[in-house]
Formats: sequence, C-alpha cells, structure tokens
Amino acid sequence: MDSLQGLPRLSTLSTSASSILNAKLGTDHYLTQASSLVSEFLTQCDDLDRSLIHLNRTLESSLASYASFSDRIGSLFGDVNSKLTDLRSSCCSRSFLSDGEGLGEELPALAKEVARVETVRAYAEIASKLDNLVGDIEDAVSSTMNKNLRKDSAPRNSEEIRLIAIKTLKLTEDLLTSVSKTRPQWARLVSAVDHRIDRALAILRPQAIADHRALLTSLGWPPPLSNLTSSSLDTTKSSEVLNPLFTMQGDLKHQYCENFLALCRLQELQRQRKYRQLEGYNREVALHQPLWAIEELVNPVSVASQRHFSKWIDKPEFIFALVYKITRDYVDSMDELLQPMVDEAMLTGYSCREEWISSMVASLSTYLAKEIFPVYVGQLEEESMTGIKSQARTSWLHLVDLMVSFDKRIKSLVEQSGILLSLQEDGTLRKISSFSVFCDRPDWLDLWAEIELADTLEKLKPEMDEEKNWTKKVQGVVLSNSDDYKCPAVSGSIFRCVSSLIDQCRSLPTVSLRSRFLRLAGIPVLKNFYDCLLLRCQEAEGLTALTDDEALVKVANSINAAHYAEHILKEWSEDVFFLEMGLDQGDEFGESIAEYSGSNIPIEEYGNGIFHEEIIKFEDFRTQWVEKISIVVLRGFDARSRDYLKNRKQWQERSEGWTVSKTLVGALDYLQGKMSVIEENLNKLDFAVIWRSLASGLDRLIFNGILMSNAKFHDDGLERFGYDLDVLFGVFRAWCLRPEGFFPKTSEGLKLLKMEKKQLQGGRTGGGEKWMKENGIRHLSVAEVEKIGKNRVFTK
Repeated sequence: MDSLQGLPRLSTLSTSASSILNAKLGTDHYLTQASSLVSEFLTQCDDLDRSLIHLNRTLESSLASYASFSDRIGSLFGDVNSKLTDLRSSCCSRSFLSDGEGLGEELPALAKEVARVETVRAYAEIASKLDNLVGDIEDAVSSTMNKNLRKDSAPRNSEEIRLIAIKTLKLTEDLLTSVSKTRPQWARLVSAVDHRIDRALAILRPQAIADHRALLTSLGWPPPLSNLTSSSLDTTKSSEVLNPLFTMQGDLKHQYCENFLALCRLQELQRQRKYRQLEGYNREVALHQPLWAIEELVNPVSVASQRHFSKWIDKPEFIFALVYKITRDYVDSMDELLQPMVDEAMLTGYSCREEWISSMVASLSTYLAKEIFPVYVGQLEEESMTGIKSQARTSWLHLVDLMVSFDKRIKSLVEQSGILLSLQEDGTLRKISSFSVFCDRPDWLDLWAEIELADTLEKLKPEMDEEKNWTKKVQGVVLSNSDDYKCPAVSGSIFRCVSSLIDQCRSLPTVSLRSRFLRLAGIPVLKNFYDCLLLRCQEAEGLTALTDDEALVKVANSINAAHYAEHILKEWSEDVFFLEMGLDQGDEFGESIAEYSGSNIPIEEYGNGIFHEEIIKFEDFRTQWVEKISIVVLRGFDARSRDYLKNRKQWQERSEGWTVSKTLVGALDYLQGKMSVIEENLNKLDFAVIWRSLASGLDRLIFNGILMSNAKFHDDGLERFGYDLDVLFGVFRAWCLRPEGFFPKTSEGLKLLKMEKKQLQGGRTGGGEKWMKENGIRHLSVAEVEKIGKNRVFTK
C-alpha cells in the first residue's frame, strides 16, 4: 500500500506515458508481466540517460570550441590594435623629418591600410554579432522542438520561447537590412545568414501553425453547421450564433491571443525579409499574402461547409446562402477581437474583415471551379455533340445571377469598414469576387459570353421582327434639351439588353476580363443591330429607290435608331468604366483586343473608347442615308421641274394671270409633301441636315439651270422669277428665318437682275471685285456676274 501511495496521479502523466500504460496494462492478464515491463522501462531510461550524457558532452565540446574561437578573435583584435599603435608611432616619428620627402607618397597607402584594417574589424564584429543572434535563434528553435516532444511541458513556456525566437529574428533582420544598405559588398555574409534563418523558419512557422490549429480545436472551432437548414439560410437576419472567439475565457483566451500575435509577428517578419531580398523587383506582387491566422480560421470552416455543398449541387443558391451566412455571422469578431492584435503586431496593410471575407470568397470560388463549373461545361459539351437541348445554358445563367447577387452582398459587408471599392485597384475586387474563377479560366469566360450573346439575340429576335416596334416611338427620349429623338421602340429594347450585359460585365474583377466579355457578348449585339438597320434601308432602296413615302419612313426610322445608338454610345464612352476598357490594349492572357473584336482599326485608336468602332459605323450609316434621302428628293424635284428649267423663253413673256409658273407648281408640291413626311418621321438634327443639304442642292440646280443658261430676262419674266423664288423660299421658311441665306448664288443672281440698268452696267464695265463687294455680291465670281448682267434685258 505504501508503494501504491507513492505513485503519481494520472493527470500529471504526459499523453505519451498514459497511452503506453493503457496499451501495456489493458487487462488483468498483463499484470502478470509487470516485472518484465518494469525492466523494459528501466532499460529505456538507461538509454535515455546515456543519450542525455552524450548530448551534454557534445554541448560542452561546442562551448569549448566556441570559446577557443572567441579567444582567436580576441587575439586578432589585439594584433590589430598593436599594429595600429605601431602605425601611429611611425607616423609621428616621420613627422619630425625636416625635408618631409616621401611622406606624401606613403600617406595614401597608409590610409588604405587603415581602411582595410577597419573594414576587417567591422566585418568581424558584424559576423560575430550575427553568429550570436543566429545561434540564439537556433537554440530557441531546438528548445521549442524538445518542448513539443515532451508533452508534459507547459504550453506557456513553449510560447515564451517562440516569442523570444521571433524577437531575436527581428533584431537579426534589422541588422541584415542595415548591412545590405551600408555594406552591399558583404552579400555572401548576408546570404549565409539568410540560409541559416530559412532553416530555422522552416521549423518555426509549421510549429506555430500547428499550435494555432490545436488551440482552435480546443476552442471548438469551427462552430457546428449541422443545424443549418434551407429555411434558416433564407433568413435575412442573423440568428443567435455562438462564436467561439467571443466565448473563450481565461488561460485559453490568453494562449490563443499570444499565439495569434506570434503568428502575425512571424508573418510581418517574413514580409520584411522578402522586401529586403526582392530589392529591385516588383515586390508588391510577392509581398502581399493572405493573413496566415485568418486562413487557419477559414480552412476548417471551408472543409465543414463542403459536406453541405455536396448535397446542393443542383441547388447552388443554398451554397451561396451558406457562405454568406457564415461570412456575415463571424465578420464582427474580426473587427472587434482580431484587428487590434494585428495592429499590435505592426502588420501593416491588413484588414481582418477584408481578409476574412476574401478568404471565404476564395474558398467558394475554389469549390465552384472544381465542382460546379466542370459539371456545366460537360453538359454543354454533351449538348453540342448530341444536338439535344438541355438545361445547361439555363443553369449557367442562373449560376451567374447568383454570383452577381452574392458579390453585391459581399461588397456591402466590406464597405461597412469604410473601404470604397470604386477607388480600389483590380486586386481588391478580385479577392472579394466570386467571378475571380474566370481569371484562371478565360475559356469559361468565353463560353459564358457565348451563352449570354445567344440568349440576348434570341430575346431580341421577335422584337426586331415585329414591324410595329420600328414605327412606335419611345416617348421622352431626347438628344438634347429641345430635340425630340423619335427613336423607334426597338432601340430601347436593344440598349436595355446591352445595359444588362454591361451590368453583368461590371461584376468581373479586372479590366481585362470586363473588356474581353463586353467585346465577346455586348459589341456583337450592336453589330447585329447595325446589320439589321442596314438591311432594312437596303430593302427599302431596292424596292422603290426611296421614291414612295413608306420607304422614306422606313429609312427615317432606321436613321433615328442609328442616331440614338450613336448618342448613347458616346455618352457611355465618357464614363471611366468604359475608358479603362478602351485603354486596355490586351488582356492578361497575352491576346490582343483585335483578335476578339474582329476589328481592322489600328490598335492606337482604342484609346478613344471600347465603342469607338461602333460609333463610327453608326455615324457613317446616318450620314450616308441622310445624304441619300436628300439626293432622292432633289432628283424628284429635278424631274418634275425639268420643263420649268429648260423653258428659257418664258422669262421673255408676259404672265397669264399666274403668280407662280405653272410648270413649277408640281415640283413645289412634291417638295412640300416629301419634306412634311420626312419632318414628321425624322429627328430634328438629321432633318436639319437634310433641308440644308436640299437647299444647297436646289440653289445649284436653279442657278446653273436658269441663271447660267443664257436665258434673257425681261421685266415681266424677272418679276415672275422673283415670285417663283419667294414661293420656293417659303417652303424652307418653316425651319429658318432667312431661307435666302441658304440659296446664296440664286439670291445674289436675283439681286443682280433686279438692279437698275446704270448700276448693273457699272459692274459689267470693269467694276470687278471692288464693285461686287460694294454691292454685297460675295458668292459669285466676276465671270458669273458678267454673264448674268448680259442676260438682263430692260424693256421699260
């Protein structure tokens, strides 16, 4: 009984000792072998004692060798000091030489020698200091390893040793940074020290992470997810969730905080080392890594979540809801508990909220890339091979809609910390976007764009085929403050679909992906719209040569649609969102923009915007068909006024009671009718171009056909010609105050004919340009003035 009372309590035994005893003494049968078991334990203890004695002797020999090394270094310093003393005395004795010859030649050599000796001394001091520091680091690492092997050691002692090692690492790194800046020629010394530190860190970091994981397990992390149901996922408010980070107390909380701090300090130290080692390279790419401590929180949660994900392959909305719920429920603890410790560890540039959210999103993106998208891609490939339509495209579009909704909710969580994502670079958006899955798989982006394009064109086809959508106007659409745009309803449908594609495009995390998607999905819709406009106008021209009103209305509606498209695209192109895509000369996959757009425009023109080519197309289309309408109306007027223009004798005859020439009435009626149809159906800006162009054409037609035709103008004929022009000007007076100004040659020709005989003869007898300027003739040449003057016959 006395021997049994001397046994230690079971709680004081280490885990390894307890497991061995449980294995050796599991049943009563093993108790009969207790004596052999004791002898076995005694033998093992003797072996361990011998190993300990051997280690002590090794340590003594190492200390002795280190002491001898220190003695040698001390003797070397003594020799250096004695040489410096001899050098100083030699210099003093030589200073007493009277002639001083040769001293100037020896001084540079002496200075060089002094500098060399000083460099050796400094090198020896730095090397000794670094050797001591690295030795302390290696001792601390060895101690932590031994502590981990001995399970009965106190966890706090192990943590304190790790903190000492990290502090020593910080001192060593500061010294190495100073040496790298001030003594770059000592690169081999720095490299040798870095090699030893890398070996120490290769042990220290896994130990710290393993201890952190053990602490998380003892805290009860990750929290249980088994109580989640589809109904609980749909709730907008967070239910009561026990957060182990908030409920931990006492020594466990202290241990976790100390371990978290140690891990953060270790990461900051690693970042400083990388910053020094990557001098001269693009350091920002390699320096920013996910926060190690947050990753250790996310990884077990991700593993636990995927057990639920596997049941929801056909219901991806539950997957997104679960990830968002977990992210939202624990995000506050990141700000309140962990962020102060990150700040205390001087780990700059890190937000625990952002790191938690981005890590959760990254885990979701990884699952989508491995489990969800490959299934959909396989279904699409099977559909293309068999020709049997499936739900793959619908499922893909539904998944994209879920991703868009999820990203919006995630961004709202991030912005609660005050981070304005609109001002961030692509890197931040990529970390918190589920669409980052397309960054590594551009072929999936192309497939998505193809699906979106096919779906959009399929939706637009019935609307574009419906003729009433081309005649029905969109109310309230204006080009400027006063100009009604008169665009057909189909234009609104087109740009609603394009806007929807742009909204989808905004969800992509990088400019290159947005540009790629928009060129593959959005711009082809605009090209299809342009082709449809061109086809409608060509059909109208081919059937009737635009001579009937129905064809004119059809072309006018197409012009309105093109002008509206041009206006909207120009407005969009002024947005920074589209300017960035226009400036993007290629993408991160090394492929040119022209490859996807099918464009032959030089690459430098893309600085004008991503829609530059389409704007040019719509503008050229509008200009071309506005000009064609003007030409058609002018030709119709010419055909109906041919007798009027060719009858030169009528200007020598008296009128028969008609104020206007009979042969001109039909042409004026045709002109009035066509212009009314065009004005009613065409937008005001393009209509203004048409009537101005038509006025210019009529001016040339009348001037060349009548005034330059050598027709003799008597007084009665001149009066009737003036009435004819007044009626013609009256047609255009509805759109301007002085229509004569748009008929410059005809108006000045009439002005010449109405001059008095003496005044007109003054111009004919060598008045020249001076006379023309004095009489307000600015659009006619001297020869034209003389010719018109010769054709004037004064009968009164």
